[in-house]
Amino acid sequence: MKPIKITLVLLSFVCGIASASSTDNEWVDLSHRYSSNTVYWPTSERFQLDKIFVGETDQGFFYSAFKFSTAEHGGTHIDAPYHFYKQGNTVDNIPLNKLIGQAVVTNFSKQASKNRDYLITVKDFQHWEAAHGKIPKESIVLIRTGYENYWPDAKKYLGTKLRGEKGVSQLHFPGLSEAAAKWLVTQRKIKAVGIDTASIDYGQSNMYKAHRVLTAASTPIFENVNNLSRLPATNVWVVALPMKIKGGSGGPLRIIAKKYNSGMVASS
Repeated sequence: MKPIKITLVLLSFVCGIASASSTDNEWVDLSHRYSSNTVYWPTSERFQLDKIFVGETDQGFFYSAFKFSTAEHGGTHIDAPYHFYKQGNTVDNIPLNKLIGQAVVTNFSKQASKNRDYLITVKDFQHWEAAHGKIPKESIVLIRTGYENYWPDAKKYLGTKLRGEKGVSQLHFPGLSEAAAKWLVTQRKIKAVGIDTASIDYGQSNMYKAHRVLTAASTPIFENVNNLSRLPATNVWVVALPMKIKGGSGGPLRIIAKKYNSGMVASS
């Protein structure tokens, strides 16, 4: 996309913000905080924040500085296409227009509440479309399962508190079926997808078929997304900017969203 088009679209969006009511003008933070309570994959190292200095300096003013360490894929984060596709973009090379734009919030909480291993199907999306309209081309699809409500309780969120490979074998949470992943990229031509669970594949997956379909189609994946219950089903604008790690397969993600006026141009 040419820079001038992006500029005009963003200008249109800003103008829409300025004329919106205070309720419509609220940005919703879809990211969980990073802390010692952050949920990680059972085999990943957890987030650690170490103090370098906090207090008054010899010169008499306050100063604080820390260092942190984290696995790429923990907390609210992005999976770059390179995560499961050798020829895919690393996180620093994902085009910005893949990370910013109009979104829909699909809701499959009822199905997921009845079955921790639920696989979201093409029919689920088609039923959602019957109620809310067709998923727009080049949109970001956010998937709500209701599991954000369990954060940061690993037992409820992941299905287990166990760490290591034993923990991986006991993971139970819903995800996207391979067929639905293919349908989203081929029939709806989405540009990104997010979910409020630890993985776009369900917990018991060992072949990660949804990941492989999506990343081969250059589709970034947002995982451990929060606060989807605060967004409407349609007319949503998303900004999802990850840490720009050279050569990275993913990284921490600050993702925000807001409702926009349905009359506003929302193409990126």
